[in-house]
Amino acid sequence: MRDQIIKDAKRVVIKIGSRLVAAKGTGLNTERIDRLAGELAGLKAQGREILMVSSGAIVCGIEKLGLKEYPKSLPLKQAAAAVGQSRLMWAYEKAFEKTGQKVAQVLLTREDLTNRARFLNSRHTLTALLEYDVVPIINENDTVAVDEIRFGDNDSLAGMVAHLVDADLLVILSDVEGLYTEDPRHNPKATLIPVVTDVTAEIERRAGGTTSFEGTGGMRTKVLAAKKAATYGVATAIVNGEKPGHLTALFHGSQIGTFFLPKGERLTSRKHWIGYTMKAKGRLTLDDGAVEALTRKGKSLLASGITAVHDEFEAGDAVACADRSGREFAKGLVNYGSEAIAKIKGLKSGEIQKTLGYKDYDEVIHRDNLVIL
Repeated sequence: MRDQIIKDAKRVVIKIGSRLVAAKGTGLNTERIDRLAGELAGLKAQGREILMVSSGAIVCGIEKLGLKEYPKSLPLKQAAAAVGQSRLMWAYEKAFEKTGQKVAQVLLTREDLTNRARFLNSRHTLTALLEYDVVPIINENDTVAVDEIRFGDNDSLAGMVAHLVDADLLVILSDVEGLYTEDPRHNPKATLIPVVTDVTAEIERRAGGTTSFEGTGGMRTKVLAAKKAATYGVATAIVNGEKPGHLTALFHGSQIGTFFLPKGERLTSRKHWIGYTMKAKGRLTLDDGAVEALTRKGKSLLASGITAVHDEFEAGDAVACADRSGREFAKGLVNYGSEAIAKIKGLKSGEIQKTLGYKDYDEVIHRDNLVIL
């Protein structure tokens, strides 16, 4: 199955980690950037469409500004990103020019993808670039993003881009071979996991959460990106990008890295957007009956099943649904704001009109706007 998915993958999102293109003390690794551009040109020659999500802008800026440590304040991070982004793109521009390939810079924030209209506009822009045989090089717009609208790491961004463009495959190039049974730096007996059929809690535990100076994520962020991509029917490969020819070898059938299989049932684009792109503005706690109705019977969420309302939100916002233990198991778009739901929680649908003075909907969240996570 792995070989067939890779062979048939026409539209591929490739995420390039910070440590592959830049490092503390040495700055941009132009030799590796040239090599990656050559390998990507080879994939395009096979008839594949390539989109890149590249980290490294902040590290490039740190080196240019002469900072001795990774900036802690948001303004300094944004300043480093502003300086480094142009250096990084210029390096890519020169590298791809040698292969005869055109590139384009695309900067995104989470707000661009959580707003449905902007999500669709971003999709159309990227599709148009592919139609003109351009390789989009995507990064988070660090110079303007604030904590509330940040992706947090480019692994998450790459997973969202795979959904955004209906990709067939997500490849995450890292400085490690893939996912191991344990951290190989701490246990030399750890072994590589070649295939993951389902990202369970145990798999997430094995991924840990270590980071480096250059990166904002560790193996855990990569595994979570693969988990989200799988729900949309996109397979993910985590491969060592430091080794020359490794990317090319992956597409020639070499059994390298860790391969995450996609889910059998693919979520619609809209439901995946609700479940994995939109940020929850609040949370609803549900009773056991409501949890069963949503998870086992495919029902809508009614006011009678809600026991508590957390945070403030408006009608139309994305809200998480949690069971009595606090475990969030679903997310959906609410038909009523938090103030109204606080008044009608625990009531039958027929009592909403009397309590609120109006009743726009019987359901608090309709099943068409609900995703089980």
